[in-house]
Amino acid sequence: MSKSILLLVFALFCINCSSDNNDPAPAPTPEETLYFPPLTGTAWETKSIESLSWKQSAVQPLLDYLKLKNTKGFIILVNGRIVMENYFNGHDASTNWYWASAGKTLTATMTGIAQQENLINSNSKVSQYLGTGWTSAPLAKENLITCKHLLSMTTGLDDSTDDVSPSALIYKADAGTRWAYHNVYVKLQDVIAQASGQSWNTYFNTKLRDKIGMNGTWFTIGNNIVYSSTTRSMARFGLLMYNKGKWENNVILNESYFNEATNTSQNINLGYGYLWWLNGKASYHLPQSQLQFKGSLVTTAPNDMFMALGKNDQKIYVIPSKKMVVIRMGDVANPDNPTFALSGFDEELWSKISALYQ
Repeated sequence: MSKSILLLVFALFCINCSSDNNDPAPAPTPEETLYFPPLTGTAWETKSIESLSWKQSAVQPLLDYLKLKNTKGFIILVNGRIVMENYFNGHDASTNWYWASAGKTLTATMTGIAQQENLINSNSKVSQYLGTGWTSAPLAKENLITCKHLLSMTTGLDDSTDDVSPSALIYKADAGTRWAYHNVYVKLQDVIAQASGQSWNTYFNTKLRDKIGMNGTWFTIGNNIVYSSTTRSMARFGLLMYNKGKWENNVILNESYFNEATNTSQNINLGYGYLWWLNGKASYHLPQSQLQFKGSLVTTAPNDMFMALGKNDQKIYVIPSKKMVVIRMGDVANPDNPTFALSGFDEELWSKISALYQ
């Protein structure tokens, strides 16, 4: 028998063997859908560490570190489902806690909502909505300041005080030429209230809070207007941002504005969007500093992470590549060095979080 005939017989034999096998071919694993918790009640789907093939041995070191560092509430979502939810130091799922400056991202989101409703234009000057004299800057300089400058922290106003009364808002540089972390962003809330004809609270509750099932309230402390909610409500907002402004099939914030908000907003501080902090950029600036630091804000975390960061280590981390949202609420982690990014807390926390899945 020739070699070619032998090969043909072998091929037919293999085909017959295959056709005689009654075991069905394994079905492809369906892509897991993104989960959104109901708007009311406490139901929220969970997902186990084991189902993700994460390391159970890395869980306790993470929990020990969180407790050691004065954490009160901690949540990890993957694809919207709760993988870890832990409370410490008398805190629980029903306890409200302040967001501090992490709540700036709520104001950025409301600015986008007001813009998509054609109430405001972020490229318009602030004085178009608040009238002239809302600062102490010369009129020509004040009129350079747009809503987008408030969003990107580039108003050019003196940042040495949190006071946002006109007498304290002093000209330092032309808008757009200097990045400085400044409480003046809160003027966006006045812009939105004026343009909508509603109070800030009413517009916020109607257009954002109630649409994604959050709880919480705004309160005034000193010159700051601060949001307070449960840890789960903070996680709901993080989930909305993970899904680029959509809650299930409802567009709360349009994706075009979301993309602007979570990418570099100016060419001075590459690590800053519209009141969001951005990881993985070539350089960044920090509050109360004009220094430029090379490299990523949190080197132990994924480069695509964007963050809401507040005083005393209030954190919303959104990581699209990992399908993750991570929330941390509590007291300051390192009282002797509270400055985020330089305190070492974010770096160490992410070393322990990444140990779960690496």
